[in-house]
Amino acid sequence: MLETILALLLFLFPLAYSPGPGNMFFAANGARFGFRATLWANFGYHIATFIVALAIGLGFAVAMAQFAQMFVALKVVGAVYVLWLAWKMLRSDTLKGAETAQVAGFIDGVILLLLNPKAYVIIALMFTQFLNGTDGTGAVLLITGIFTLNNLVAFTLWSALGDVISQRFRGDTSARRLNLLFSIILASVAIWMLVL
Repeated sequence: MLETILALLLFLFPLAYSPGPGNMFFAANGARFGFRATLWANFGYHIATFIVALAIGLGFAVAMAQFAQMFVALKVVGAVYVLWLAWKMLRSDTLKGAETAQVAGFIDGVILLLLNPKAYVIIALMFTQFLNGTDGTGAVLLITGIFTLNNLVAFTLWSALGDVISQRFRGDTSARRLNLLFSIILASVAIWMLVL
């Protein structure tokens, strides 16, 4: 079992820590509002992650395979949502005006996970690789727990990184450039989600 856990962590490392919709969302929010302000959205994202991963592990992937159009629709809606987040960030004036902007909350984190097709693909791949026909509910729970915890660590690091970066860009001009940079990254992620 220890070998399976280590292999799972190695499998998840590049997927969880590479730039994607979730990571960029939390890095951008960490830069905009500070690390502590990202905690509720992070909590919402990972509660949803655990529930979705558990559902997929218990057989939801079969339903998704039978209804491919649902996955395509989810992919498009998710990309549009990330583009909307990029637009909101681009329209933000400066980091100093954060008190007038809205901090992402618990529901925003849940929505981000639910509309993130990359998460569904990773979860489905994970279970096809690390769950065999003889494994039961306990194995699904273990894999789901490891996956959720690993993502939580990754997103926490991205949030902290965004906060650290923003400390260096406190001036109005620098803040606008940082907002532009994160907006471009988020928009690129949205486009990547559409063409994947």
